Amino acid sequence: MEDLSMKRVIVITGATGTGKTTVSQYLNSHYDIPRIITHTTRPKRPGEVDGVDYYFETAESFPKNHYLEDVMYASYQYGSSYEGLDRAFEKADLVSIVLDTKGAQTYAEQLGEKAVVLFLTVGKSDILKDRLTSRGDETEMVNHRIRSKEYKRDLELPVALTGRATVIQNDDWLKTQRALDAFVSALRIQQQSVES
Repeated sequence: MEDLSMKRVIVITGATGTGKTTVSQYLNSHYDIPRIITHTTRPKRPGEVDGVDYYFETAESFPKNHYLEDVMYASYQYGSSYEGLDRAFEKADLVSIVLDTKGAQTYAEQLGEKAVVLFLTVGKSDILKDRLTSRGDETEMVNHRIRSKEYKRDLELPVALTGRATVIQNDDWLKTQRALDAFVSALRIQQQSVES
């Protein structure tokens, strides 16, 4: 892997429905911060593009990459690789990735100060249920998801990331945007001080 001295990964984490993908899209559209493309063995959904939404892998091709973290979810493999990280860093010195809290901890451990953790939360758990329902997820799937141990785990900032993560409460999108603007500004200042 190349020298990462001035490169940073914004690791966006939190429970389902906290707005991780929306935040990643905002960082991309407003600050040209590309998203690290991750790998999966699940089939493409209509409209998805290989190398844009995911690197779509087969059971044979998936293990050929070198993963920082990978997981089996609903009988499909998902993972983020050093190869994917390098491809993102070819585009920019500041990139982002959306991960669950377990993946965020792995990134923090593996990449040290290169990983900058952004933990999203909301004031009331009802908001999360409403967001999941409004994005088209079936009620039964939403209920199953919010009962899962992974969902409960991702509601809380892990102890290992306490004092390390920037926490943003994403109840009001305008306030969230202001918090993100301040976060990126501070990060860019930090990167410039490393360069000089």
